[in-house]
Amino acid sequence: MTANIVRDWLGRLGAKTLFIAPGSPWENGYCESFNGKLRDELLNGELFYGLKEAQIVIEQWRRPYNTRRPHSSLGYRPPAPAAHLPTPMTAQQPGTIQ
Repeated sequence: MTANIVRDWLGRLGAKTLFIAPGSPWENGYCESFNGKLRDELLNGELFYGLKEAQIVIEQWRRPYNTRRPHSSLGYRPPAPAAHLPTPMTAQQPGTIQ
């Protein structure tokens, strides 16, 4: 089972793990919220035929989720808004400070 492999690997690294009791999503609301949205908006409607396909489709979902979608926990702002480049400056008028 994958969970056992990960637990053993973390143990070898000396990392401690915390477990959330089943039926207790309030113990880690951010992760539970993300997992629910990923499942409801993407995974429940997709059938992946390979790892590469899953990586591509999930990345196509993740980018707008992290850059354009408003998040209530952030005051309805996106977590990583796209950078806006300044508009190019016009030629300076003679005698003006640059």
